[in-house]
Amino acid sequence: MNRLARFAGFGKHDEEQGDTAVLDRDVAVERMEAEELREPIIAALRGVHDPEIPVNIYDLGLIYSVDIAPNGDVAIDMTLTAPACPVAGMMPIMVKDAVSRVDGVGEVRVELVWDPPWGQENMSDEARLQLGLM
Repeated sequence: MNRLARFAGFGKHDEEQGDTAVLDRDVAVERMEAEELREPIIAALRGVHDPEIPVNIYDLGLIYSVDIAPNGDVAIDMTLTAPACPVAGMMPIMVKDAVSRVDGVGEVRVELVWDPPWGQENMSDEARLQLGLM
């Protein structure tokens, strides 16, 4: 055992007296259920915007699925408005970075998919209203 651990009170004490008492410490670790992460993840996704469209990617309907494992790992399937989108290489990285900052999230995997193709029907009513389509 190193000196720092001994100083902090971990491990054996009073070895010179033959006493091997071990400190018992209960540490409360808060663990969130997978579904409790869904809303903070969606909020993080709403903070990511397509630079060409003034609406967040979640309300645009670019996020097809958000799967949250019991250990907090997240798998996201997303698309873009068009395969030739100039931010195609950047957008999955922006999504991964935003979701990774959510407390309780572990590993984040973002998969760019093209099937089904994106269409305006994927947008939320808020997005349609914001873009003047309603």
